[in-house]
Amino acid sequence: MSNSADPRKGPDKGSARGRFRPVRLLTVGVFALAGLIFFTSFNTAKGTNIRTDASLLKLSDLIQERSKKNKELEEGNSGVRGDVERLAERDDGSTKAQDKKLDGLEEASGTQKLKGEAISVTLDDAPPNATAKLPGYPDPQPNDLVIHQQDLQAVVNALWHGGAKGIKVMDQRLISTSAVRCVGNTLILQGRVYSPPYTITAVGDPEKLKNAVAASPQIQNYMLYVNAYGLGWKVEDDGTVTLPGYSGTVDLHYAKPVE
Repeated sequence: MSNSADPRKGPDKGSARGRFRPVRLLTVGVFALAGLIFFTSFNTAKGTNIRTDASLLKLSDLIQERSKKNKELEEGNSGVRGDVERLAERDDGSTKAQDKKLDGLEEASGTQKLKGEAISVTLDDAPPNATAKLPGYPDPQPNDLVIHQQDLQAVVNALWHGGAKGIKVMDQRLISTSAVRCVGNTLILQGRVYSPPYTITAVGDPEKLKNAVAASPQIQNYMLYVNAYGLGWKVEDDGTVTLPGYSGTVDLHYAKPVE
């Protein structure tokens, strides 16, 4: 007699149980894992929207935070510098001639406050829906409607050329190592970030300063965009103003090759 099972009797029940047990265990494992994931997600979120919270970490927020921090550091540095200057006023054995020379160097370096007659120049982006205001001009491209680095630099250069004794861009005094840089439509000046409109204030002879601005070829080119597309431009007499002294670091920083 053959030892093979009789096919008419159907499958062996013991064999069937042995064959389907892994499937049931796998199903139970899947549900257990899903429950663990739901519990972990709930415990982590604690009722908050995880995706929304993560989206708040924007680069612009980081830039504004760093800009605020840089401003606080500058104010702290200015306070420390004031303390140093007060200590330096004590008798240190220097002569009047040496003191006078030091005062002249400090004034020239821009680290001291400067009071005098001044003018201000304000530049601003054009309205976002601006169109050509003069016949013969094409419809503007996005770059035609925003202030560029060369526009700000042209105003600063013209004011220096007009005999400015000191210049302030927004709320910061310029010194010999100051660099006016624009990234997109924002100004980055000495570690801080500004948005338009941009105001540049210069102390000096108002008429000479205004004549130098009007005679600048770069500014004359900018005025074409002012008239054609509505870029912002305003020159004003400010009367007597006091420019703040530069309060940032005067150390030079430069790149070094990787060893």
